[in-house]
Amino acid sequence: MTTGAPDGTGARQDAGDAAVEARARALSSPLRLRILRLCLHEARTNRELADQLGMNPGTTLHHVRSLVDTGLLRAEEPRRGRRGAREVPYRATGLSWRTPVPRGSQLLLDTFLMEIDGLDPETLTATRLGLKLNPADRQQLLDRFQALFDEYAAREPDPDGTPISLFFAEHPDPRA
Repeated sequence: MTTGAPDGTGARQDAGDAAVEARARALSSPLRLRILRLCLHEARTNRELADQLGMNPGTTLHHVRSLVDTGLLRAEEPRRGRRGAREVPYRATGLSWRTPVPRGSQLLLDTFLMEIDGLDPETLTATRLGLKLNPADRQQLLDRFQALFDEYAAREPDPDGTPISLFFAEHPDPRA
């Protein structure tokens, strides 16, 4: 989630726009952000999501419906499941990328920590850098990172690629 146009046009919508506000509310849950990430490159059913998240399917269905109702997930053609039951797969629409969310940074941090919980530390790549920049140079750095994230977010997924996640945080040095 970044600031900008929820519709991807570059034109900011009125902050009071009901659809934007509804999407922001739907995005205010780390669990829903995790569901969107799981459905980004592959359509998944509610049961698959529940299994991957270690949750009750009824709980995940509540969150899936909220995401569908706000246009953040879309239902694809139903298919037959393992036991012949009708299952609906869902795929992320990408609207979350430009939907501003109050306290979004804390939400993204909480989601990131949930997603890496239990991962082998050797599978994480992390870099830390301390800088001292004037306001203009700081803004230039943040703009360059945003442009890079926007560029990769707009790319089509590589069919042979491996799904990865990136997390970026910039903060003041509290001891400086």
